[in-house]
Amino acid sequence: MDDRTGGTRSMETKEGDFRTRTDICLRCPQGCEVRTILGANDEIMEINGNRCKLGREYVEQEIRDPRRVLPTSIRVRGGERPLVSVWTPEPMPKGMLLELAKDSRKIEVDAPVHVGDVIVDNWRDTGVRLVASAEVLAT
Repeated sequence: MDDRTGGTRSMETKEGDFRTRTDICLRCPQGCEVRTILGANDEIMEINGNRCKLGREYVEQEIRDPRRVLPTSIRVRGGERPLVSVWTPEPMPKGMLLELAKDSRKIEVDAPVHVGDVIVDNWRDTGVRLVASAEVLAT
C-alpha cells in the first residue's frame, strides 16, 4: 500500500491474531525488504530481512512512532519569487503532517528570506520548527 502521508511502502496480511507486515527500509541505500510479525496487541514477535541494524531500528520506529520530515513552501511578500521552500529539520509525528501542511498555506513572510531562517519556532507547542531551505531576495 502506498502511504500518502509519509513516504514508506508497507504491506500487511492477517492470519488469526497475527499480522505480517513488510516494509522497505529507507535508512540506507540497500532498501531491504523487512518482514515483521506482530502479535494481537501489535507487539513485535519477529523481524527479519534487514541486512543491517538500521533496518530493524527503522521498522520498530515505523510501528511504534512513525515520524517524517515535511518539505513544503510558503508565500513571500515583496520577493523576487512568490514562494520559498521550507522544511521541518526534525522529524515530526507522521499523523501531524497534513495539519502542518494546511497551516503552512496560511503563512506569509516578507522578503528577503535566507536559508536557515526559522519561520515558525514551536508549531502548536510541539517543538516542531519550520525553516527556510532557499533564498528569496527582495524586489
